[in-house]
Amino acid sequence: MALIKSISGIRGTIGGVPGKSLTPVDLVKFTTAYGAWVAQQGTNRKIIIGRDGRISGGMVRDLVAATLQSIGCTVIDLGLSTTPTVEMAVKLENAGGGIILTASHNPREWNALKLLNSDGEFLNAAEGQWILDYAEKGDVNYADIDSVGNISTDDTYIQKHIDIILQHPLVDVAAIKKMGYKVVVDAVNSTGAISVPPLLHAIGVADVTVINKEVTGDFAHNPEPLPENLVGLCTAVKEQNATLGIAIDPDVDRLCFVCEDGSLFGEEYTLVAIADYMLSHKKGNTVSNLSSTRALRDVTEKHGGQYYPSAVGEVNVVKKMKEVNAVIGGEGNGGVIVPELHYGRDALIGIALFLTHLAKTGLSVKALRATYPNYFISKNKIELGEDVNVKHIFEEIKRKYAAQPINTEDGLRIDFDNNWVHLRTSNTEPIIRIYAESGSEATADELAKSIMADIRSLFESQS
Repeated sequence: MALIKSISGIRGTIGGVPGKSLTPVDLVKFTTAYGAWVAQQGTNRKIIIGRDGRISGGMVRDLVAATLQSIGCTVIDLGLSTTPTVEMAVKLENAGGGIILTASHNPREWNALKLLNSDGEFLNAAEGQWILDYAEKGDVNYADIDSVGNISTDDTYIQKHIDIILQHPLVDVAAIKKMGYKVVVDAVNSTGAISVPPLLHAIGVADVTVINKEVTGDFAHNPEPLPENLVGLCTAVKEQNATLGIAIDPDVDRLCFVCEDGSLFGEEYTLVAIADYMLSHKKGNTVSNLSSTRALRDVTEKHGGQYYPSAVGEVNVVKKMKEVNAVIGGEGNGGVIVPELHYGRDALIGIALFLTHLAKTGLSVKALRATYPNYFISKNKIELGEDVNVKHIFEEIKRKYAAQPINTEDGLRIDFDNNWVHLRTSNTEPIIRIYAESGSEATADELAKSIMADIRSLFESQS
């Protein structure tokens, strides 16, 4: 069992012992602290909530909604929804904040509270720490009977989200419709099933097949859209002679594509392709995190813009995007941020822009991928035991590679002549992530393996 408390929100496995996993006690405790933070902002106490399709979603929603009411908040429940939809609803409703009930790519036993400010954006480090501190103090004064908040439901926001996407000047429905695309979607038994197909129909795709379409939360496969989890989608695209396949995660903020031959477009290249299209019409800068492919830098410079790296995490990407007035940004995990809509990763606007780009080039998905620089990222992780001193391990790695350029803004990134490796602890899981990139897949894998061997050797020296 696990409970992870961070500025990314409160995430854990359902059941078990309070304080050790995500129990009703913990849900009430941290929701109360978040409600106190919203009240402390002095804006208003209207809070938007929405959830993905997880098995625990209904139970978590009931606990969260009742807790917010008990501290005097007005709750608007979007029901089954997506992370970007909730983010947009906070702004459109002029709410004081929002809570998305989703553990994103984590397996079925997980759930989480993802916390938003009044701009529909994730909290910064100081705001997140305020909530964690308040929760630990436990100095709570719940509302009396005359001050209890009310709750209402609104299931119209996915359609509102789609309507706003249709108004984006770079989404060309006529161009997409003319191509007669055939698309297979892996909805991974969550809210992609109720958001992606309606979007595709709205932007001119008539032939849509959905696999894993029942919104049960009993995921047909590990829900993270990684190659090893998308075998079924790749097979379906080939068998149905589809134009492409689309995979999202359970809360629809990550996006990746499958080419017509069943090969992967590459989640790192989701942002690259969409940025290429946007920058060809709107000059400007781009941002992605330190673990993302350098192909975005290449595409940005091709269009006369400047690329900026940020620390990992959506809140850090957004902060950098605002600083440099980026026209697009995101993360290499298939997260696309289009600030004209909102400052959050949004698979739905990503799909609309990608298909417009594809239609206007007239290329197949495979041919479009071939137009971009070919880099390979090896993505790995090492689980952490309770007694591991990560700080010491990073210092030892840093010492070993002291002759190389090193960036410590977020974990440890080491640059070599034509390659790089990035080590960082996860905000959502007890692991160290190890990403390595090179122009050769074999070289990227070997670099990652070498660093992982260094880490494991240091584990042994600590035990």
